[in-house]
Amino acid sequence: MADKKSLGRRVMGWFVVDEDGGKKAPAVSEESVDDLIKRYAEDKPAAAAPPPPPPVELKGDLPRATGGQLDLPRIFVAAGISAEEQGRVVRAQELLKTLPVETPVAIKRQIVEASLKAFGYPIDDLIEAGAQEIQALEAYIQREAAETQRTLADASKRIEVLNQEIVDLRKLMQTSIDEQNLATQASNEAKLQVQQVLEFFGEEAIARVVHASPKLQEPPKE
Repeated sequence: MADKKSLGRRVMGWFVVDEDGGKKAPAVSEESVDDLIKRYAEDKPAAAAPPPPPPVELKGDLPRATGGQLDLPRIFVAAGISAEEQGRVVRAQELLKTLPVETPVAIKRQIVEASLKAFGYPIDDLIEAGAQEIQALEAYIQREAAETQRTLADASKRIEVLNQEIVDLRKLMQTSIDEQNLATQASNEAKLQVQQVLEFFGEEAIARVVHASPKLQEPPKE
């Protein structure tokens, strides 16, 4: 009987079976609760984290900053923010402007929240819309920066090409001047050689032939 009492309970799975075969509350075997939890936790694959939202993509033509002013609604629409979502943020901005500056922040928040709820604007939706607008503006800044870098790179390449063209043109100009000087020098040397022959016959003979010839022009009088 003592042996039976010593075996008064025996573990079968998660349930304790008593002497009469009845099941009682769940219990554990020789493993502790912490050991079992750890073992089953290790066997169970961890739930995959949800994928992050895609980056903001601005679609269509975007406005340029003219005189420091931006067409914000166009930017927000390009980011997929609806007019209704934009209106929530605008409404909150207008409400904040109407509140006295000295009003405590907590009271301002209560007033704005109550007013927005009265207009049927859920606060969470407003916060989401505002965060979307910030993301859209940051995406716009990054896109404009990228466009500016491309413009600067293209302009730098063009300037480099133009500078090289200027260098080449200056070389061409100098080459033309050098060639002209050489041509003038060679022509004058040839003129001197012919002049020596003509001078041999005398100035009167030269003047007479020039005056009578239809092929020759009278030299300009000094």
